[in-house]
Amino acid sequence: MKKHVVVIGGGPAGMTAAIFAARAGATVTLLEKGTSLGRKLLLTGGGRCNITNHKLPNELITQIPGNGKFLYSALSQFGAQDIIHFFHKAGIELKEEAHGRMFPKDDQATSILQGFLFHLKKNHVQIQTNCAVQTIHFLAKNGWHHVECIDGKIMQANAVILATGGQTLPKTGSSGDGYPWAKLAGHTITNLYPTEVPLQVSKNFMNLNRVQGLTFPDISITVINSKGKAIKEIRHDLLFTHFGLSGPAALRAATYVQALRQKRDSEKSISLQLDVCPDSYETELYQKLLTLKKQSPQKSLKSTVGMFTQERYALFLLDFLKISNTLKLAECKNETLQKFIHALKAFLIPIDKTLGFEKAFVTGGGVSVKEINPKTMASKKMPGLYFCGELLDIHAHTGGYNLTAAMSTGFCAGNHAGA
Repeated sequence: MKKHVVVIGGGPAGMTAAIFAARAGATVTLLEKGTSLGRKLLLTGGGRCNITNHKLPNELITQIPGNGKFLYSALSQFGAQDIIHFFHKAGIELKEEAHGRMFPKDDQATSILQGFLFHLKKNHVQIQTNCAVQTIHFLAKNGWHHVECIDGKIMQANAVILATGGQTLPKTGSSGDGYPWAKLAGHTITNLYPTEVPLQVSKNFMNLNRVQGLTFPDISITVINSKGKAIKEIRHDLLFTHFGLSGPAALRAATYVQALRQKRDSEKSISLQLDVCPDSYETELYQKLLTLKKQSPQKSLKSTVGMFTQERYALFLLDFLKISNTLKLAECKNETLQKFIHALKAFLIPIDKTLGFEKAFVTGGGVSVKEINPKTMASKKMPGLYFCGELLDIHAHTGGYNLTAAMSTGFCAGNHAGA
């Protein structure tokens, strides 16, 4: 008789687990409490779905600050190249963009979902939507697990794979359902917090409306703790919003901001230091400005500063520094020009907090990886129980790394549960 595997959760991790459990020879039922599969998947990458990142496992690990080393074995079994091949087999071609990010060629997240659905159908996975699980009776009879749904339906399974996701974007169904079941099986849930989330600037800071919507495609930002110590430098894209900062650089910084907040109560004054000219030294920029002053003394400061960065941001800095933009270069003291250049290289923005789970892309914390077999994703606490995806205490930076981790752990859980 074939082994029966029940997968709970219809996101990328759950769909991958179901596909590979079926390929391993099991009869597989995939349960999703929502009306359709992959609802959160369709929102990723602004609706384009950055499904993976074209890096080798060792490089991928460096972009996974939350227990990345735990994924060495999983990524060696099913990494970025395997994901690319997986979608190629479904007729979905991917393209590479900046920083190794892989997107579907047609820029449609629906294409990625179609790739999953192709493999689910091909491997005869039984899909049940609108099927919310109420509880799991582990090892109820004859070594079988009983999965009880809210409608009273009970399914028996040799193996159960939990792929219910974290707590981010709860409107898509990621509401933390899996944590109580993991606890029921004897697992530890580490502290949960939103990560890869936009940052809110302190309300008493200067009005950001003047730079709202500005995007810097390549900026260096540094997280500074309350003692003025640099914690982490990040080089990536940044977006100014009405509430603060977003874009990949800010989302990555949020991980370190959150860690500082959790570390000690005294970390109240966390800042981000912005360097909008990361490829130039401060002395080099200052000398360039002095040369312009000497060559064109009657040129306005307003038109000159726009040569160093985006004009709207330059005027924002002048206003912050209380430097009149109506001055001519000849009227500017050298110390004034030096202050402006320093602001280009090291402008401090005080951070109030990270936004909550509703705005976060990833949940930090989850089922402790110390209690999971890294090769198989099997529970060390409960026979026949497997975990994958965001439910685990794993989180990565944006850029295709989280979906790579989801599919990699989904492959391991499914392949080994179904074998």
